[in-house]
Amino acid sequence: MLSNPNSGEIRHITVDEESAGQRLDNFLIRILKGVPKSHIYRIIRSGEVRRNKGRVSADDRVALGDVLRIPPIRLSERAEEKAAHPAPAREFPVVFEDEAFLAIDKPAGVAVHGGSGVSFGVIEQMRQARPQARLLELVHRLDRETSGLLLIAKKKSALKALQDQFRERETGKTYLAMVKGVWPARLKVLDQPLHKYLLPDGERRVRVTTADDSDGMRSVTLVKVAQRVPAPPGLEAVVPEGFSLLEVTIKTGRTHQIRVHLSSAGHPIAGDDKYGDFELNRQLARIGLKRMFLHAWRLRLTHPVTKSALELQAELPPELYKWRSPGIE
Repeated sequence: MLSNPNSGEIRHITVDEESAGQRLDNFLIRILKGVPKSHIYRIIRSGEVRRNKGRVSADDRVALGDVLRIPPIRLSERAEEKAAHPAPAREFPVVFEDEAFLAIDKPAGVAVHGGSGVSFGVIEQMRQARPQARLLELVHRLDRETSGLLLIAKKKSALKALQDQFRERETGKTYLAMVKGVWPARLKVLDQPLHKYLLPDGERRVRVTTADDSDGMRSVTLVKVAQRVPAPPGLEAVVPEGFSLLEVTIKTGRTHQIRVHLSSAGHPIAGDDKYGDFELNRQLARIGLKRMFLHAWRLRLTHPVTKSALELQAELPPELYKWRSPGIE
């Protein structure tokens, strides 16, 4: 990390062993504390950041011994103030931890990292809480509104091994989602490509598309009905069929995949403010459900060092647990 990112001088940084293999943008975001991501991407695109005297792209991975040229950086007063007052230190409930990585139970409403209008997230807060840690890096992502299991690597080798597992679809990620209506038990596989697009205000959205869409990404979601949940008192007229609590396993990790697949099937997730039933959400908030009912519940993976099989589980948080019917643990 650069102690003073707000510098008027050109600097040269040599990539060390712990940083080797990281994407350039992630590497610069980590060492240029307080510099807005938009500025980091701008100096990469403009060619002001050089690797071994040559141009480099944001998604290129840096290697041990690479020499990176960092151009002069001048922060605005607001950004300089942000750099001087970093994210507050915060620990999160730990489900598993050893020398290689840890799994936390992320609460809903907390972003995994700063950006897009969010000053800081889980990873920035944990780095402040653990200043002695040589490396803390997100292995994967969770939507801000989603709670549950989130993996954080403590070693570069563990980061690469775990990310390889996710990329090669060797992990088993199962979520609990409560959706509107009666999910048909026969509908067990959703295999529909997804297309990302932007709203006029720049906000990201995703929709189901057709197989011939060149921008569509194949997306596979497996669904199992865990239980029926009757409509709570006062909502019988709004949702007469009640809800279905689903175990949802994703075979691909696309943006908003579960939310879009379930909504497209006619059964939006309760509390989903992007793809949900907005009137139903309003009624649910009135009686206590003020978040999206989507929770990263179970994760099956291979330990990056010992190679042993692991199954991690984060129970439903209290604000969701009270909605279930007895019988699911």
